[in-house]
Amino acid sequence: MNAVVIPISAPQRLEDLGVRRSILEELALKIIYLAGEISMVDLADLMRLSTVAAEQLFIRLRKEHLVEVTGMLAGVQHRFVTTSGGKTRAQELLRLSQYAGPAPVSLADYSARVQAQTIREMDITPEDVHRAFSDLVLEKHVLKQLGTAAVSGRTVFLYGPTGTGKTSVAESFARLFESNRILVPHAIEVDGQIITVFDPVLHKPIPEVDKHTTDRRWVCCERPKMTVGGELTLEMLDLQYHDTLKYYTAPVQMKANNGLLVIDDFGRQRMQPSQLLNRWVVPLERRVDYLTLAGGSKIDIPFDVFVILATNINPAELMDDAFLRRIQTKIKLDCVSREQFAEIFRRVCESADMQPDASVIEGAASEITQKYQQPLRPCHPRDIVQQICWEAKYEGRQARLDIEAVQQACKNYFVG
Repeated sequence: MNAVVIPISAPQRLEDLGVRRSILEELALKIIYLAGEISMVDLADLMRLSTVAAEQLFIRLRKEHLVEVTGMLAGVQHRFVTTSGGKTRAQELLRLSQYAGPAPVSLADYSARVQAQTIREMDITPEDVHRAFSDLVLEKHVLKQLGTAAVSGRTVFLYGPTGTGKTSVAESFARLFESNRILVPHAIEVDGQIITVFDPVLHKPIPEVDKHTTDRRWVCCERPKMTVGGELTLEMLDLQYHDTLKYYTAPVQMKANNGLLVIDDFGRQRMQPSQLLNRWVVPLERRVDYLTLAGGSKIDIPFDVFVILATNINPAELMDDAFLRRIQTKIKLDCVSREQFAEIFRRVCESADMQPDASVIEGAASEITQKYQQPLRPCHPRDIVQQICWEAKYEGRQARLDIEAVQQACKNYFVG
């Protein structure tokens, strides 16, 4: 499996940043104003620029009488603040946009970077697949399907009855890429507008090798893994404009670029499945998404996302034949055999520090299939063991797997 780590050399001059100088000057003025008093090093750190670039900005702002020097730090570093004119100008700029964070990258640089670290050209082997799904009990033909789907990098449809492990399988795909590293920008600039991309909740940063030699406008991260469910709306698939802050936040698919996007419980969102599929029919095929700015203008953004749709609804009820054809990989996850059930139960017991008993596990399978007339599902062992542990905790004793505990757990869990 290829680990993608493509560091970007730190641009030393403003001309090398790919963003208009006026945008950087305005951003620097807002940061200085909000800081009150600041040094050159502090300005460079806040903007994620080299000290040379920060000094160029300082010289320009000082020439325009927007900042003034208040002293020296340790005899070598300027300390400076905004002048009265600088304060007035900064306040005007903040009314237009309150973004005052790291310097953005250009849309062209972002698009090139996403293409360079695509998720669709991964070298994945059967060994990688067995490792990624090792904690799940899956048949060989299913593992082969999952590996083939991962190599394609294209949309995957996981379907089957409830409780058959679709969500667990979908999220386990991320382990195939856990050794990979990608670069995510703090923000991008488009037509003078700022779009924030880096999300500290979603993106997991990797410690920087050398902040002095790399472009710190980009964050080295693991490939993102995002899961959305019934809360997903059409609005979340477009740019989110903050009326108060006056800048944009990237939509979910843009934040998930170069990574995994799981749409769980597909078909139960607050929009029709056809609305989502119609919205993404072009991005899924052409790998380009079109987003709308507040003024109505359109911008094209790379769509390099490994999308997994997981549902317990019959796919034929969710989409027509044309969409079914476009989603070329469909994997059914079904109920399990008695042997698979026993293996899952054994693993769950061990993870809960509970001694597994083969005869009790067999009794649990009989209880489910005979008394409650239910097929064996991969979720049953986990849910039954949880019930046993909760009861033991309530009674202040050690949880123990025996047939009485299993029967009580089933009585709590199943509808009679």
